[in-house]
Amino acid sequence: MKNSLNLTLLAAIFFFLTACQSANKLQSYDIGSHTNKFLDEKFKGYKEINVETEDEIFALSKEMIIMAKSISLERDTRKKAHKLLQHFFSPENINLAYKSGANVIAAKAFKNKEANCLSLTIMAYAISQEAKLDVAFQRVEVPEYWVRNGRTNMLTGHINLTVLEESFPDKRVLWQRTGIEIDFDPFVNKKSFPKRKIYKNNVLAMFYNNKAATAMVNRDYVSAYAYLKKATSVDPYFSSAWGNLGILYRFKGFQQSAINTYRYAIYLNKNNLTAMANLSMLLHINGLNEEAKQLDSHIMHKRASNPYYYALLADERLYQGAYEQAISHYKKAIKLNDNIHEFYFGLAKVYYQLNEIKKAENYVRKAIAKNRSPQLDKQYIAKLNILKQIDNNTKLP
Repeated sequence: MKNSLNLTLLAAIFFFLTACQSANKLQSYDIGSHTNKFLDEKFKGYKEINVETEDEIFALSKEMIIMAKSISLERDTRKKAHKLLQHFFSPENINLAYKSGANVIAAKAFKNKEANCLSLTIMAYAISQEAKLDVAFQRVEVPEYWVRNGRTNMLTGHINLTVLEESFPDKRVLWQRTGIEIDFDPFVNKKSFPKRKIYKNNVLAMFYNNKAATAMVNRDYVSAYAYLKKATSVDPYFSSAWGNLGILYRFKGFQQSAINTYRYAIYLNKNNLTAMANLSMLLHINGLNEEAKQLDSHIMHKRASNPYYYALLADERLYQGAYEQAISHYKKAIKLNDNIHEFYFGLAKVYYQLNEIKKAENYVRKAIAKNRSPQLDKQYIAKLNILKQIDNNTKLP
């Protein structure tokens, strides 16, 4: 489920693995207007950054317009939707592929035939609109899920499109879902996660937020600030962007501004656990331990049943070389949900580092059995073949 959208950086991991305390009431944050959270004077040159406009992000190329026109010839909504899906996923047509980190405008996603799920969904929306197919963005409420990018962990989310159709043949504007979804992650699509409608400005904020996260990973902090300021202007209530702005301030050494911005992100979304974790870390550093402990207790209570959280702990321990602890955390994740292929592949990586090749092979096979993506299957099989070669070589006299 490695779909990179709505990225939220975890600036550092501050673990509290002791037993959860009784759930204290989380402190309420109400810190006024967001306008005083910006530090324009600290990021000189941000206005010169070429931030993509809404029109540029959703613009169609000539090839996309031709496709849309061919789809629009169908009069029935369902036939239009199925034709669109055939174009997207058929090997005879453009056969789009997911690529982590490729946060690009719609036309570039179409040209390259690959992008992250946010960009692919934006592209699908643009073509659908041109084809007179009514669609709506949906946010899929997947559990907290992180992926590592170098020294940084990124929290990912997921969106897709739902196709709408008129529910009555008269002229009343009443719409309902057809049951057809355009989703570029087959794993998420098979799960009955809750979904809610979101709007174009929300999606734009996600796009800018992703661009900012990538800029921060690349230490281009002026660009990151430009994109985060844009994200918070198109959607002032998008908590993830404010949380990332707090991380940017921390990276630049503006600790009090980071604390204030984290608090504002939590004020906007009481479930922004990543902002809470990053705030807690700074509060502990600054001796504000009571507030930090409230946050720690709340976070651990919320994450206790989330297998992806234990996978995050395992990834951290693997990165640090604490292999036995990594194994314990991966196995805890599998105990909570034994259908996630990444957990098994994580164990394979640990056993490879321990030079236990047979166990590594075994867990790659389990990852393949649980995976539902043919593209990822090829990668797993390639890794399995490498492990087999290593195993065979160790048996030579």
